This record gives sequence, C-alpha cells and structure tokens, in this order.
Amino acid sequence: MTLQPGYAFSGLLVGLAVGMTGVGGGSLMTPILVLIFGFHPTTAVGTDLLFAAATKTVGTTIHSAGKTVDWSIVRRLATGSVPATILSLLAISYFGINSKAVTTAITTALGVALLLSATSLLFKDQIAHAITRRYPNFGDGSSFKLTIAVGFLLGILVSLSSVGAGALGTIALLILYPRLPIVRIVGSDIAHAVPLTLLAGLGHWYLGTINFHLLETLLVGSIPGIVIGSYAARYAPDRVLKLLLGTILFLVGLKMLSK
Repeated sequence: MTLQPGYAFSGLLVGLAVGMTGVGGGSLMTPILVLIFGFHPTTAVGTDLLFAAATKTVGTTIHSAGKTVDWSIVRRLATGSVPATILSLLAISYFGINSKAVTTAITTALGVALLLSATSLLFKDQIAHAITRRYPNFGDGSSFKLTIAVGFLLGILVSLSSVGAGALGTIALLILYPRLPIVRIVGSDIAHAVPLTLLAGLGHWYLGTINFHLLETLLVGSIPGIVIGSYAARYAPDRVLKLLLGTILFLVGLKMLSK
C-alpha cells in the first residue's frame, strides 16, 4: 500500500508536540484519527496504543540508561493498571468492538480524558502545590495504595481512550511523590506507559482493531517529528506551547463529548 501523506504529516505534527512539550501523543493522535480522518473510535484507540508503545520505548531506554526511572513506582502503577487493562479489554470483547455501547464508552472516556489532561497540563503546578501543601506527608508510605489506585484508573482510561498515561500520570506522581526529582517522575511515568500501552495495544490487536498500514505511516512522520521537536524545545517558549496544547486538548475534549 502507498504512503498516505496526510497520515504521515499528522504523525509529524504529533511528534513535534511530544518533542517540544513531553505530552500530547495519544491526546492529539486519537482525536485526529476520529475527527479529521473519520476512523472508528476503536480503530483509532487500538492503533494509537501500539503507536504510543513504540515511541515511548525509545524514551524509556534513554531514561533507564540515565538511571532516571524509579522501578518501584513503575511496579506499583503496573499492579493497578495491568488488571484494569485486562478487565477493560474483556468488557470490550464481551459487548463487541462495533457495538453502540462500546463506541459510546470509548468516545466518552476519550472526551473526559482529554479534559482531565488539559486541566492537568494548564494547572499542573497549582494543583500539585495545593494538594502537597494540604497533605505534606505523601511519599512517606501513604502513597503506596494510592499509586496502585492511580494505575488502575490509568489502565481503564488508556484502554478505552489511549489518553492519560502522560499528563495525568505525571501530575498524579508529582502529588504522591513531592520529594522525588522531576526527572525521575517523568522517567517513571514513561517507563510505566510502555507495558500499559503495549498490553492494551496487543489486546486491541487480538480484537482486530489495529490498522497496521496506518500505524507504519504515523511512525514514519512521528519519529523525525520527535527528534526535531526535542531540539526545538530548547528555543521554544515552554509556557506558551503548553498553554496552546492545553487549550487545544480542552476544546477537542468538549467536541468528543458532544459527538
């Protein structure tokens, strides 16, 4: 099959966003596939999950080599996310991937996840500061069960929408582990996203929702986009970029909920 320029260009744009801001992969790609290219929500989510697994594997490799991954946090998150992912996939299989109930659930989960991601992106510092000031002892043992609960919630959201592992995971870890350096927060969140998106993506593959030609074309555009975006991030105004991305995610989330 021939390369589709529109898909590759979309991958390039999303790659640029990820490279410059660190978030925006699933948050942008899935809505683009649904709203612009007209893919069925299950196909968009399934394909984007494997897309995310491939791109975040590179990030995990880099963070692991730099010893910026806290594997105990990754295990806690996975303890919650793995069973949640399996349960979500079983529910999709039970009701049928093309059923109205599944389509509605995925569209709703996508809209809610986008709104939550936009809020966390726009007000991350304020939210984290307010909660850690009220509960200053997070990180001294009380965060263990809450981390598992966060993983469970992420497992459901990511399996249904492919959104949430980035922005939501990061802000949750910032709140639960306020004394941990930010680079280890980011590294741990990215590392957890790999098995989460891979498991969910393989489940969607089994259900027949993956478009592999689309996946290959998106990767062709996104890989150079991430590289270019990573270099451009040194010169681009981070605050402006995140404000723009957060606003876009908020508007797209409202659009998904109104479908």
